[in-house]
Amino acid sequence: MDFAFSEDQRLAVEAWRRFLTRDILPVTNRYFDTVFPKDVAHALLRQTTQYGIGNGWVSEDEGGAGLGFLSSGLLFEELSRWSPDLAGLAWVAEGAALKLQQAGSPFLKERYLAGLLAGDLIGCSAISEPDVGSNARAVKTRAVRDGNCYRINGEKLWTSNAAVADLVILLAATGDQELTLFLLDRKEHGFETREIPKLGLNGWSLGQIILQDILVGEDYVLGKVGHGMEETMKGFERSRCFVSTLALGISQAALDAAIAYSKERKQFGKPIGQHQLVQSMLAQMATELEAARLLVYRALWKLSCGERCAVDAAMAKSFTTEAAQRITSQAIQIHGAFGISREFPLERYFRAARMLTIPDGTTQINQLIIGRQLTELSAFV
Repeated sequence: MDFAFSEDQRLAVEAWRRFLTRDILPVTNRYFDTVFPKDVAHALLRQTTQYGIGNGWVSEDEGGAGLGFLSSGLLFEELSRWSPDLAGLAWVAEGAALKLQQAGSPFLKERYLAGLLAGDLIGCSAISEPDVGSNARAVKTRAVRDGNCYRINGEKLWTSNAAVADLVILLAATGDQELTLFLLDRKEHGFETREIPKLGLNGWSLGQIILQDILVGEDYVLGKVGHGMEETMKGFERSRCFVSTLALGISQAALDAAIAYSKERKQFGKPIGQHQLVQSMLAQMATELEAARLLVYRALWKLSCGERCAVDAAMAKSFTTEAAQRITSQAIQIHGAFGISREFPLERYFRAARMLTIPDGTTQINQLIIGRQLTELSAFV
């Protein structure tokens, strides 16, 4: 087993860190508690795509950066130390671009792929609904044939990037037990979105999409009619890995802050970092973070090799997001009263970490995936 990063990976992360602190942070630091406005979101993605964030998973011959998933994960982890909100925006947009590249017709790719890869267009994927979460097969949004078009009615909920998205990859029922993916263009199809106020990651849009008699041409079907569930499931392994990179970045930021504070804050005549209990807390935080990192890197490595990694991704996602809650909570504890003050970033790290146990399969859903593999018995109906 080789745990060393390549020289190219190391240099890429170092250059990326310099760029983030110089050019990105002055912008993202203005949007801790408000959603990035659409023009700001576009401006940020136009910059990050130069480093393969927002277009890294798409092959070079299709206009992307052609990064391996592990290399991409290292960049997303670093971004999440500084702005997990932007990391989430870019990760969802990049996922939409990859789905278009893999399943889109020549017409759709020619019309939209270059814009997505450059940050000129922002994409998202809409699966969940008010009564549909983990059981994607139960979607109620309907797409009914109407001549050469489909008439779509329904509602999507908990859709990341909804308020800023130009394009939506939508999962809808086209018949009994038949699900199909559609690409919707905000300008052309006129869907409505509403932002949902939430606990944390407030720079990253999360919203509702309302679909009332949206008429979509058959050439906007993504992939084959009736194959929407297959295409949707392909993305879950990748999504679980990249949600985990957000948790890694947030955890690292919290640990860094706790270590720095433990050296500066004095109590009983010495820095609190010299007290045994504080050192024990820091050691536990660092150990959990490294264990989480290994799980995530293993899953990303398997993705890069083209291997299926459903269980690896489920383990990484469930462990890493839960560990992030514990690490950020301990960082608050080390800061004492300052930890719960909005003058310090710790409470924001904690709220962001708490958000990540929900999307792309809750902790409990991912545990059921692991349990199914272990027992060969499914807990899903």
